[in-house]
Amino acid sequence: MLSRRTLLKSTLALAGMSAISRDLLADPVSGSKVKSRFNIGACDWSIQKANSVEAMELASRIGLDGVQLSLGTVDNDMHLRRKDMQEAYKAAGKKHGVRIGGLAIGELNNIPYKSDPRTEAWVSDSIDVAKAIGVKTVLLAFFHKGDLKNDPEGQKVVIERLRKVAPKAEKQGIILGIESWLSAQEHVDIIQAVGSKNVQVYYDVANSHQMGYNIYEEIRWLGKNQICEIHAKENGYLLGQGKIDFKEVRKAIDDIGYTGWVQIEGAIPEKKEVLESYQQNNQFLRGIFPESKRS
Repeated sequence: MLSRRTLLKSTLALAGMSAISRDLLADPVSGSKVKSRFNIGACDWSIQKANSVEAMELASRIGLDGVQLSLGTVDNDMHLRRKDMQEAYKAAGKKHGVRIGGLAIGELNNIPYKSDPRTEAWVSDSIDVAKAIGVKTVLLAFFHKGDLKNDPEGQKVVIERLRKVAPKAEKQGIILGIESWLSAQEHVDIIQAVGSKNVQVYYDVANSHQMGYNIYEEIRWLGKNQICEIHAKENGYLLGQGKIDFKEVRKAIDDIGYTGWVQIEGAIPEKKEVLESYQQNNQFLRGIFPESKRS
């Protein structure tokens, strides 16, 4: 049985929860501050605020822990490389009580890493940006024009380019996450060819389901050392009302001991408003991941 002193500590810890930093939760027994296992965020493009500081305010209204930001576009010259933009997002996050939860280079879908020399500087610079804004992962997108599926020559170029930039990522402690149509095995083939622990899989459950992969087996097979972050996504449905069994996703990531960000992407039904959709998505996901910050 718990002692009176331990019970008192537990009661005081729970009573003071609102005063605890957003980055920490209180252990219900010891009362000590420990980091939460999960953070729930959303992609700025999914809440229709890509490349806009307004994403931080909307994330707060939704109830998210943070936002996965776009590095930028060709038109704005990858604007997050600028110090003033980094400071603007930081200030907005502080004002609205949300964090910068990640970084992504979505423009690689249109201007492929496998073929356009400009992208090498973008990926290299994104490591510096991630460090500056306090995130650990950069999502590298490989869809549309950048698709790697059944493209061995494109994969070869990507491997060569990742080999060149990986030492910088390792030195700065930043993970480069590959998100693509590839299977878990195909992703690992690229990772092993690169030969760096700082190149990992950015796992998107809806993409894998669409390709016919067993997402629950793939998550377990990849393990926590090869999955840097997770997209909780549905195409055309709210989370929990589509094709992905998120309870099974939770079981799979528990089995591998995954901790960190779960970023909501997509999940807006036709003719439904973004704010309402994402408030519902956030509420649903916090039921699946009750250890997240705003639980």
